[in-house]
Amino acid sequence: MSEQTDREAILREIAKKRVRYVIPGMDELPVRQHVMYRATSGHSLPMDIYYPRDARRHIPVVVNAFGYPDPDGGVRQFGPFTSWAQLIAASGMAMVLYGSEAPAEDVHAVLRHLREDAPALGIDAGRIGLFSTSGNVPVALSTLMRDRDLRAAALLMGYTMDADGTTAVADMSKEYGFVDACAGKSADDLPTSVPLLVVRAGRDQAHGLNDALDKVVARAIARNLPLTLMNHAEGAHGFDCDEDSPITREVVRQVLAFLAFHLNP
Repeated sequence: MSEQTDREAILREIAKKRVRYVIPGMDELPVRQHVMYRATSGHSLPMDIYYPRDARRHIPVVVNAFGYPDPDGGVRQFGPFTSWAQLIAASGMAMVLYGSEAPAEDVHAVLRHLREDAPALGIDAGRIGLFSTSGNVPVALSTLMRDRDLRAAALLMGYTMDADGTTAVADMSKEYGFVDACAGKSADDLPTSVPLLVVRAGRDQAHGLNDALDKVVARAIARNLPLTLMNHAEGAHGFDCDEDSPITREVVRQVLAFLAFHLNP
């Protein structure tokens, strides 16, 4: 089996997964599909917006920051992302999944579209947060560095940025294809006023992930940033979908509560 075929098989398996937490009725909520936005290249790319039931206008919105090029938007059908989108919508917020060609730039095009078209989309342009996981997190962090109007960010089991001469994030970016959007940056570039939730898997098997994450967290605390750290000591990478346990469900519940607290009035 070729390396490409092997990766495609892995992606098919990941696409079937769902978050191990359920809110009744979450899979029956309205979804506005194929909303087109203008990407950095000028091409029109798709996004899907998940809404709460009977949503009123001017609701807060969470953008799922992606770190992998995906112009067709196939990631919008991945079970981990769609189930998180349903959970966030069931918690009273809208959630955006989108395709991108240049992830570190297109996320800003998505944010611009949401702000400019907020009345028609029924969202509040002043209450936008970020959500991101795994290899997508460097794009979320770089977005926080450039867009100081975001209200909060929840970052789960994510690669972050290299520090102190290490290269794990850069190496894994090359191996797995996510964008190392924070190359040359540090935790000193993070904003001082945006609340961050960092979820750490204590037994994360992703090479170098926790080493890099721990350095970022330590520096963020040294700077006294508004950071909340949740450490699932026995959790492995992707435990939100792979581990059906009370701890998993409690972590997911707290992620939803964090976003709702900071984005709702």
